Amino acid sequence: MRFALAAIKHETNTFSPIATPLASFAIGRPDGVPMSGLEAVNTLRGTNTPLSAFIYLAEEAGAEIALAVAAEAAPSGPVSDEAFNKMAEDVCKVVRKGCDALFLDLHGAMVTESYDDGEGELLSRVRNIAPNLPVAVALDFHTNMSPAIAQNATVIAGYLTYPHVDTYECGMRCGRTLVQALQGRVNPKIVWDKRPMLTHTLCQLTSVEPLKGIMDTAIAAEKGGNVLNASVFGGFPLADIPYVGFSTVIVADGNTSAAEQLSNDLLDMAWDRRADFVFEVEPLSESISRAKTLEGGPIVLVDHEDNVFSGGTQDVMDTVAEALAQGLFDMAVGPIWDPVSVGHMIKAGVGKEVTLLLGGKTDMPAIGLKGNPLEVRGTVRRITDGRYTVTCPMETGMVLNHGSSAVLDTGGVEILVCSERMEAFDLGVFRHAGIEPTAKRYLLIKSRHHFRAGFEPIAAHIVYLAGSGVTSSNYSLFRFNKIPRPIYPFDPGMQL
Repeated sequence: MRFALAAIKHETNTFSPIATPLASFAIGRPDGVPMSGLEAVNTLRGTNTPLSAFIYLAEEAGAEIALAVAAEAAPSGPVSDEAFNKMAEDVCKVVRKGCDALFLDLHGAMVTESYDDGEGELLSRVRNIAPNLPVAVALDFHTNMSPAIAQNATVIAGYLTYPHVDTYECGMRCGRTLVQALQGRVNPKIVWDKRPMLTHTLCQLTSVEPLKGIMDTAIAAEKGGNVLNASVFGGFPLADIPYVGFSTVIVADGNTSAAEQLSNDLLDMAWDRRADFVFEVEPLSESISRAKTLEGGPIVLVDHEDNVFSGGTQDVMDTVAEALAQGLFDMAVGPIWDPVSVGHMIKAGVGKEVTLLLGGKTDMPAIGLKGNPLEVRGTVRRITDGRYTVTCPMETGMVLNHGSSAVLDTGGVEILVCSERMEAFDLGVFRHAGIEPTAKRYLLIKSRHHFRAGFEPIAAHIVYLAGSGVTSSNYSLFRFNKIPRPIYPFDPGMQL
């Protein structure tokens, strides 16, 4: 047998000013082209990713592996047509050469310059080449499910956790179902539906309500054998496209009646709890003041309105400025995205004093926000290459790269500045730069929930900070033109 494998992953924030060319999918690679072939197989084997699970299943089956592309970019604005067409053609070339099955590790919320539904367009192109090819698709929990995705896949499974710590398991769940279908043991049929809910990401934590009971019900149905696969998708709300919403995908074995009932039950549960999926924002000054009263440490301060893994610029300085103004000390901050400041620190050298206009290099026209740098003075404490291996439960084994980086020590605060955008979710983000996070009273990072994978075990307290940026939970800041209406919470009195 010949199994075709591929990963093309991007969560697109249509309000983000950050461009997404092909090089964004190949950070650290001199040629600016994503990995493929044997290099990708050897790099990703054994990592906590769906593609790693697909590699395992192919090797278990004794199948030849044709790995078309392994590409992932940090969330940002729409993917360039050039990048999308190149990666899609990489997949299509492998399919044209012939294969017995295709295993895709996708995100589910990719928007391109020309397509509101990148994954659906990719799958449609594959189907035009091979109408009957068995296709397994692993999707992120934040998928914005579309008809084109559901209709052109044979099997679909999504992450069941947020933070996403079950990505390898997701690949195994959908991959094994497809392998069983190839063996003639099951007859997968996809049932899917959604509810018109633009849920807040900060209310999508899968370990607590309102989502826990919904997700537990789906997990129990799959483990109990009532269906082949059961997935719940909270959706990615910061995308002005027709496909946003809260959805489910159930894979039945032939008869779809049980899958249809489960889908309706899960979606009704979500709709009944729709008010609980709205996050109430606390003013920034109040959050910082409250953090100062807490005992012990580390106290993790989470700037959720400039989160790179939701498409944030990672250079908005509001939360840092307020923390400094209120006198927080014994604090590590970062990483802040500012290649210019990194260059200044590298040029000055370790041990030298510098004054920086830090961050604030990026305007955000979609929300009318201008970049506003923060002047800081300190000593260049360390310079790094920005590389480290993930040890926390999310993306375990992956080598992350936030580019040439440097630490500025202001006396009571150490600020990590990077040249490539990367969220802080693994403790290695600080440790690789000589900062021990467990030794700090405060850790100010930019995240939503992914930080919990690495930082929650060491946190004495967690305080969310509402600064500003294109990942705000204040939906009134954004001009939505394409989303379906009516939709909750924009239309609170709507009826199904």
